[in-house]
Amino acid sequence: MSQPPSIFDTALVARHLARRPGGSDFVTDLVLADLEDRLAALIRAFPRAAIIGPDVDKLPQFGQTASARFPFERHAAFAGHDDMPALAGDNYDLIVSLLHLQAVNDVPGYLARLRARLAPDGLLLVAALGGETLTELREAFLAADSMVSGGASARVAPMLQVRDGGALLQRAGLALPVADVETHLVRYSSPFALMAELKALGAANPLADRSRRPATKALLAAAAQSYAERDADPDGRVRATLEIVWLSGWAPHESQQQPLKPGSATTRLGDALARHDSSEKD
Repeated sequence: MSQPPSIFDTALVARHLARRPGGSDFVTDLVLADLEDRLAALIRAFPRAAIIGPDVDKLPQFGQTASARFPFERHAAFAGHDDMPALAGDNYDLIVSLLHLQAVNDVPGYLARLRARLAPDGLLLVAALGGETLTELREAFLAADSMVSGGASARVAPMLQVRDGGALLQRAGLALPVADVETHLVRYSSPFALMAELKALGAANPLADRSRRPATKALLAAAAQSYAERDADPDGRVRATLEIVWLSGWAPHESQQQPLKPGSATTRLGDALARHDSSEKD
């Protein structure tokens, strides 16, 4: 089988991550807080659980559901040449992937391989940057490229659309698929402050087809001007969209809810609507 084209330079992503300064970052903090809330809503024990993320030291060592506390095996994303982290065996009751999927070259294959590591009725939880993330920065650079060089260059990576999430989970063989999105609006003192934070987070341009020429001062100035004109608030600060897409699905098991077979309904839709119309007239 042919391999999908490489959209992301994962070796470059690993180098960017290795150069990051220590300390927390707000994106990881938001995702970890959301993960805590999602696990706390589950009445389930997960005796064997794994969690994957760009910075192992920031990943929790334990998780907590409404009924049980459990340990996590922690695994580094972007640690090798393959998209797939080095999980220890299979039959996991829970696998959590955080901020990895948005820079995976083979998204369907990645989800399918994680699903293959789940025990029956095991849960897969994935958080990834969504398609509206940094849309303001993307538009600013498109305008700047057009103004400075008369063309366009890919400078902000494409990201997952929540509308595609359910289909991707089903394609991977997961049952009860759910895709939802958390959207946050972050404000910065200037576009340059945003760019500096992205660099500090190791989130500089990861595209394999990126331009190898460094961005010029003229391009950066044009991008900052375009950004401020489009997305500045009255106080001069600029807005940036952060979208986190969450995907969840279960390894199939006979105990799970099953859809009704076609033709098994005992009441016709037309009859139900007719009764509703009759009650409205009364």
